[in-house]
Amino acid sequence: MKFCMVTTFFGAHSFGGDAAYVDRLSQALCRRGHEVHVFHCADAFNAVRGQHPLRPYTPPPGLLVHRLESGVGILSPLATQITGRPVFKAAALREQLEAVDTDVVHFHNISLVGGPGVLELGGEAVRLMTAHEHWLICPMHLLWKYGRKACDSRECIRCSLAGKRPPQAWRYTGAIARGLSHLDALVFPSQHTLEEHRRHGIDGPLLHLPYFLPDEWSAGIEDEEPTAVVRPYLAAAGRLVRMKGFQRLIPMMRYLPEVELRIAGTGPYEAELRKLAQGLPNVRFEGLLGGEALARLFHGARAVVVPSLFPETFGYVVLEAFAVRTPVVVDTGGGALEETGVLSGGGLGYSTDAEMLVALRRIVHDVDLREELADRGYAQRTGNWSETSHIDRYFSIIEEVRARKPRSASHELKGSDRELAKSEQGDWSAHC
Repeated sequence: MKFCMVTTFFGAHSFGGDAAYVDRLSQALCRRGHEVHVFHCADAFNAVRGQHPLRPYTPPPGLLVHRLESGVGILSPLATQITGRPVFKAAALREQLEAVDTDVVHFHNISLVGGPGVLELGGEAVRLMTAHEHWLICPMHLLWKYGRKACDSRECIRCSLAGKRPPQAWRYTGAIARGLSHLDALVFPSQHTLEEHRRHGIDGPLLHLPYFLPDEWSAGIEDEEPTAVVRPYLAAAGRLVRMKGFQRLIPMMRYLPEVELRIAGTGPYEAELRKLAQGLPNVRFEGLLGGEALARLFHGARAVVVPSLFPETFGYVVLEAFAVRTPVVVDTGGGALEETGVLSGGGLGYSTDAEMLVALRRIVHDVDLREELADRGYAQRTGNWSETSHIDRYFSIIEEVRARKPRSASHELKGSDRELAKSEQGDWSAHC
């Protein structure tokens, strides 16, 4: 089968998060013999990257990456931001997305690669979208108001201006509803995020499909004995921005002198965080880590702490911790972290600073608790959040759409493709 993925950031031109999922899904499909094309907007990345480094990235065989560069630089994403349409990118996208041999078009973060207007593209292919952020209901993506707090009321134009982004008048014209009407399914990585969108009026075929990690992601590190360290440590990782909440975690280390905090990542808030950590010798910044280096950091930790202040849609770092048998401590004040980090059975939650400190002390010093949580988290990683489970459900969605969607003969599943899809699909009613 031929898949086309459409997203704003990808590969070297990305910040992680949704781009990591697109890469992992694309590579999983390639391993199963499918042809995958990924379209992303280099103009958008260059417009917002600041000092963020390019990530080393080499696509595997079968994965074709289309880097969209318009020749007009920042004007391309700016035009999409203002109009809600692909504008300079429309022709390049239409050529492949509406090709007669394209079976599935999967949209991801479309904010600067085409806006809701890009959802019109896709011809007779199955059209899916995964909502990795809250962009459909929040022009700032994160339900994070004025850059200071979780959104508690709709003041979108003022919030956009405060965030130095052009207001999007098209949001008041029904453009999002019209765009979504072209989709065959809108997919969410957590049940919490699905319900949040439904509460904000997003309608249609809404499905829950959790994230996954490739089977080989941790390279067997989870079965190794952690490297001996001078003193135990907690780990944290993510882009160093205010809404990730590291500024709330770092001061807690003053009350845990027997433990280190190791933070992986980089970002525009790093200087402020380093200043906050002055005088705390048990706080270390590890820089940008990925792959095996991140897995080893997590595996050696007593726990991975996820202090996000905004409502996460899943929290990939939770799954990465579970993959190496490490429990988590998460903020449960909003978003999906309570669902993925606590209700999953693999971690402890908190909502106040006092509760955070208690949770950190418990997980650092209680060996039996750590092992129990680690086993439960790892069971999620090898079960519902595994690559096999994810791909089974993914093909179930595609087959269900095909069953109810009138299609021309040229878009029917052919021979071995049909047998492969059937072999990889699970029971639709059991998963969706």
